[in-house]
Amino acid sequence: MSGSAATLWLHTLAERFPLLLAELAPSSGRTLRERSGPDSGGGRAPVRLYVSDALRDITDGVVELEEAVRERLGLRPARPAPVVVRLRRLADLAGRVAELPDLDAHLVSEARRMAARCGRAVGDPEQLVRIAGRCPACDSVSLRALPERAVVMCVNPVCRQEVRA
Repeated sequence: MSGSAATLWLHTLAERFPLLLAELAPSSGRTLRERSGPDSGGGRAPVRLYVSDALRDITDGVVELEEAVRERLGLRPARPAPVVVRLRRLADLAGRVAELPDLDAHLVSEARRMAARCGRAVGDPEQLVRIAGRCPACDSVSLRALPERAVVMCVNPVCRQEVRA
């Protein structure tokens, strides 16, 4: 793990987080009847709870992560700030965090997890990266990496062998 990996995931999350906020914003005022047909019962479109839950989880996670990083580095607590500002502050500390392998691994893991959750909530498909070589289980050339989950797997429908990266 390195500060650059942490920085990459923190920047990815900082780019996706505003999209999550936009997903939670009220729609253009359309009702369920307008969206679903005349027999839908009227009323406003329901709140997407998975978006609200992701927003709360990520917000809490970023606050706790910043507090933990600052405490471990011996820094005084930071002033309250919006999530994106906190993410920038964490990215600025990533070089110092890289000197502590366990903290660096935790920062990368948490930033990756939150970026993935944010991406799923806003509907971003997870990127698949083709891996050269053959699957150790079925000998197929169907290995793919899912970087957000840190997983390499065989996409052969008969096999589906998964290897943690």
